[in-house]
Amino acid sequence: MKKTKIIGIAVAAMFLAGCCNDGTKQTGLQPVSFEAVDMRGELAARVARNFDRLEMDMYQPDSIFKSQLAKTWPGDAQGRVVLGLVVDSRSSKRTPLYLEQILAAYPDNMNEQGYFGPLFDGILNEQQLSGNGWVLRGLCEYYEWTRDEKVLAMITNIVDNLFMKGKGMYSNYPIDPADRKKNLGDAIGDIVYSDNEWILSSDIGCIFIGMEGMIHAYKILGREDMREVIEEMMARFLEIDLVAIKAQTHASLTACRGLIRYAEITGRTELIEEAAKRWELYCEYGMTENYENYNWFERYNTWSEPCAVVDSYMVAMQLWKHTRDARYIDQAELIYYNGLCHSQRFNGGFGCDFGPGEARHSHSLEVRTDEAHWCCTMRGAEGLASAVAYSYFTEGNAVYVPFYHESSVTIPMGRSQMRMSQTTQYPFDHSVRFEVEEAAKGSVALNLRLPVNTVNHQLVVNGEPTAFEVVGNFAVLNREFAAGDVVEWNFEPVAKIENSAVNAYNTKSDQYRAFYGVLLLGNDDGEPIELDGTESIVRTGERSFTVGEQTLTTVYHLMDPEVWSNTDYHKQMLF
Repeated sequence: MKKTKIIGIAVAAMFLAGCCNDGTKQTGLQPVSFEAVDMRGELAARVARNFDRLEMDMYQPDSIFKSQLAKTWPGDAQGRVVLGLVVDSRSSKRTPLYLEQILAAYPDNMNEQGYFGPLFDGILNEQQLSGNGWVLRGLCEYYEWTRDEKVLAMITNIVDNLFMKGKGMYSNYPIDPADRKKNLGDAIGDIVYSDNEWILSSDIGCIFIGMEGMIHAYKILGREDMREVIEEMMARFLEIDLVAIKAQTHASLTACRGLIRYAEITGRTELIEEAAKRWELYCEYGMTENYENYNWFERYNTWSEPCAVVDSYMVAMQLWKHTRDARYIDQAELIYYNGLCHSQRFNGGFGCDFGPGEARHSHSLEVRTDEAHWCCTMRGAEGLASAVAYSYFTEGNAVYVPFYHESSVTIPMGRSQMRMSQTTQYPFDHSVRFEVEEAAKGSVALNLRLPVNTVNHQLVVNGEPTAFEVVGNFAVLNREFAAGDVVEWNFEPVAKIENSAVNAYNTKSDQYRAFYGVLLLGNDDGEPIELDGTESIVRTGERSFTVGEQTLTTVYHLMDPEVWSNTDYHKQMLF
């Protein structure tokens, strides 16, 4: 593995059995269940538009099994759409129109052994493993939601008849950089060559997307014979020099999510450390200036893939959950507003971008693919649903609010519960208002995060300024709340121009980026402008700012139709 500066982390002492939304009894810091949150405002609009998109013609039962990628990526679209519909439904509390029909059609579109694609004949196809990994993820999420045992047989068939057949072969997955064909592939990966026991993809490492599905299935099935195969796959992943082999960033981050999930199931805390090391590699060699991704490590002339942006947001938050390291939650917020939100298009789908940098001789963020409907639109659903779930965390009598979204939440507190509403226009407004509608019995520690690039934090309770303690990057208010209590959380975003590139290898040392709080700013007037870091930024509208005579606007947008290739959209981000 390429050497990079790794910041040590302290792994949380208590680990969890299972994931956050399956009803399993858990301890430690946990996001609340989907059912506990009623999301409104900006995030609710994003989920609803994505849900609408996933119920259009190409994702309906008559079309999804005829996907153009059904042969080269067996099960990929069929798995992602089920996963997307499940999490969109759970996070919006809206009944999906076609989910049951798609699941009912699974068996007729699988082979005679119950998985997608050709029968195993002694050779493993990493794209087939990847696609069926998404099928496992979709089926597992559906089961955790409904407890419908009809899908357990499908999960078992995929595990036994495909993944378990590869036992002893995963340790031979080709990882020598000299042997892998790199610098190949388009937005849709394809088979590039065969190597002994393996049929290999231009999306180097996509086999580990299958690994994450297998780990999720292990959580459901609990079969000890699966552990040996999973640990063989994980051991091979941990041997890879991700940068030297130019692994696909999406596959690598998905594998990190798998490591974290397996650590939660088994208590193998060292896997959190391993995921954190690879996260640092991603931040150094795989992240763009607006916190999207390069599709492969160190291939800086390539485009972003919202699938990976979703993974990066989830990995950052999962690392924060286990370590309480403030860096991760700050990174997650920057990713959400400047990366994930930028890549969601006006139709609710998600598309690929070109980030600025020296490899493309560009200072601007541009649209590369209007919509990656074959993968990212479906994958984006889990990113948005995760943002809903990550809006509130609990631990004992403590409530954590890491991000600010207009919403209401009901939080179990022992034998009572706390219900409160949140009103805010963050990140464009600099205040958040909480009203307690039902109070829990006893004291509650309300933890409100200090957002990225903010100062002058003030807490007001029932109209009175109130002292608070800062722990990490949270303001902590300990109080026995009463129904009708109002908590106002005020702060001031910092507007600044800073010399702080994300990727030192694809930028120049004298380049600057502009921020207003968490929001990256850019210039879309046409002619490139230069800044030297001494200028002042003045806010002139919700998304508009001036620097001297120049206008800057936010990289963030709420599904703006202008962010589309036929509009000649571009936004200068490096100055």
